[in-house]
Amino acid sequence: MRCFACLMLTLVLAMPAWAQDAATKEPIEALKPVPREGWWVKRHEEKLKAIEDAEKVDVVFIGDSITHGWESSGKKTWDENFAKWHPLNLGYGGDRTEHVLWRFEHGELDGYEPKVAVIMIGTNNTGHRKEKSEDTAAGVKAIVEKLHEKHPETKILLLAIFPRGAKTEDQLRQLNDGANAIIEKQMKDKDYVTFLNINNIFLTEDGTLPKEIMPDLLHPKEKGYQLWADAVTPKIKELLGE
Repeated sequence: MRCFACLMLTLVLAMPAWAQDAATKEPIEALKPVPREGWWVKRHEEKLKAIEDAEKVDVVFIGDSITHGWESSGKKTWDENFAKWHPLNLGYGGDRTEHVLWRFEHGELDGYEPKVAVIMIGTNNTGHRKEKSEDTAAGVKAIVEKLHEKHPETKILLLAIFPRGAKTEDQLRQLNDGANAIIEKQMKDKDYVTFLNINNIFLTEDGTLPKEIMPDLLHPKEKGYQLWADAVTPKIKELLGE
């Protein structure tokens, strides 16, 4: 009897070339919805309850710890700039694109109709496993498409992944920049998406990321959140028709 591996090889070789490529490619982790554990599950349950209790949600923010931080370092700025729009913060520290996709599949897009969704995600894909830019971009694209499928009337403000690392030559900065370049091209013809790269507001002229903006060269502090709000508030107003 022929071995199973030999049989599978024979089947793959019998496929047309395009099918062989698809069959032999490694799956993209950024696209496989998966949950996390511990505090993350509790936060997910709390957000589902917040959605259930909300009279309406005009603007939803979706992302990782940087978005999560609107509830701590950025809270004052959040209240001053966004509270009037009945905002919902769906940022979770440590999340990658696959975690957002799982959350989407388990209720975080249900029960409300946001007018605008602000998305900024991907730095943990590159940071946690040094994922190639193409895979991170694929995960971000999947999030955009899933949200649009669920809420076709929602206008999406997709932010470039924020800079990280002190200098432009930092490996993770370059991975993020690479993903941003791909994402921008992918979104160019989607009329429901506005791609906005505000990264220069955080950087000096030579591309240095100052610690007074992001002390750990990744997460904004108060000044960084104010810069972020100043950069996106006019665009959110425009998308809301104000």
